[in-house]
Amino acid sequence: MRPGGGPGRAGGSGGGGGVPPRPPAPGGPGDTGPFDVQRPGGTAPGGGPAAAPGGPPVVRQPGRKGRRRRRRTRGERAVLSAVVLVAVVLVAAGSMYGYLSYRLGQIKSLACPACSAEQAGQPYNVLIVGSDSRAGDTGQAAKSFGSASEVGGQRSDTIKVLHVDPGAGTARLLSIPRDTYVSLSGMPSGTGLAHDNKINTAFNSGPTPLIETIENTFGIDINHFVIIGFDGVINLVNSVGGIDLDFKYPVRDNDNGNNNSGLRITHAGCQNLNGNVALALARSRFYEYETSPGVWYYDGSGDLGRIQRQNTVIEAVINKAKAGYNPLRLNAFLGSVVHDITKDDAMSSSELVSLAERYHAFSGSALKTYTLPTRGASSGVAGAVQVVDEPAATQTITQFLGGAPGDVVTPPLDAYGSPVTVPSSTTPVTAGSTREGSSGATTTTTQPGTGSFNPTPC
Repeated sequence: MRPGGGPGRAGGSGGGGGVPPRPPAPGGPGDTGPFDVQRPGGTAPGGGPAAAPGGPPVVRQPGRKGRRRRRRTRGERAVLSAVVLVAVVLVAAGSMYGYLSYRLGQIKSLACPACSAEQAGQPYNVLIVGSDSRAGDTGQAAKSFGSASEVGGQRSDTIKVLHVDPGAGTARLLSIPRDTYVSLSGMPSGTGLAHDNKINTAFNSGPTPLIETIENTFGIDINHFVIIGFDGVINLVNSVGGIDLDFKYPVRDNDNGNNNSGLRITHAGCQNLNGNVALALARSRFYEYETSPGVWYYDGSGDLGRIQRQNTVIEAVINKAKAGYNPLRLNAFLGSVVHDITKDDAMSSSELVSLAERYHAFSGSALKTYTLPTRGASSGVAGAVQVVDEPAATQTITQFLGGAPGDVVTPPLDAYGSPVTVPSSTTPVTAGSTREGSSGATTTTTQPGTGSFNPTPC
């Protein structure tokens, strides 16, 4: 237990005041705050006044006999209605596909010379980077996390690799601790950054050095990348109406009295978190929980515990998006992220649409999650680092990929900067002691950062 003291400095909308109430239901009354979801309003379409019975008399032309129209049978009317319905659905589907392509086409794209070419129909890997860049942050975001002038450059606040198997219809997620000690690849000269450093430092020069470092250090081919910033996470959560998480205890972020992430949950129970609070939870590295009034315990797992909570946020967002899958929600969802993310130019809009169609019913609990096994250490060059734990790391990567990783060019480093011995691809790998989350694998040791102090979806 760490000394409790007073609560840390409030930061963001999650500080000091607890969790905001649930946003009003779509179309319902209620004021909207700066972080509430703006839902479409208006009244349901209504018809005009009914036509008067009868109508004008029928005037027949001289010399012509009136022709009586045959009334359609009930069966004919049913068939006609079905044909019209199918036509409307097909038109709507085509329009939605075109709209999705248009929306996704607004996402900024960058060339990726380090990305491996994707093979049609084969599994592929997408690097997902949470950037801590403050460039462009204003208002509440700048107040909560600092402006670009206060926190310069960019680092990968979150590093995850999504393994997609189109044939099996499965997806798996591997988290790489941001402080993992490695030899950086592809860094431009003159950056002033040490070659031996934490892996998140590679992102200072953009996605290419980070991709090359992952491929060379862990033998994981990266086919695509997606980058999302602070605002993107906030808007993403808000677009689905917030996420519902159950807290067993009040929690906060407390770095010796400083609330770095702005996390402050004042009471236990199931509650709806808006985007700012969800981001504060996902970023907390000094996580504390209150077992009784004034008695606070420190999680102590740093980035490893943070990874667990990030995966919980991802699961909750997936579940909420799935539950509210409709055109209005989809529009809000897409509109919230297209301007806050960046992807590689090889990932086309049609591929994103296809991916969304394939996995739109995919539940968050079905997403198998893994964390690269590491242990804390102190480096004379990079300070506090995470050293890759072998052979457990190779076992985890093999499970994640569904096969052996590629050749390792620059092995990860130990605390003294020496290469860690990595098992070769021909070394037998013992299945399963390092998988995390709810995938049901056997574990031989307790995963750091797991416990009842972490929230769960509700």
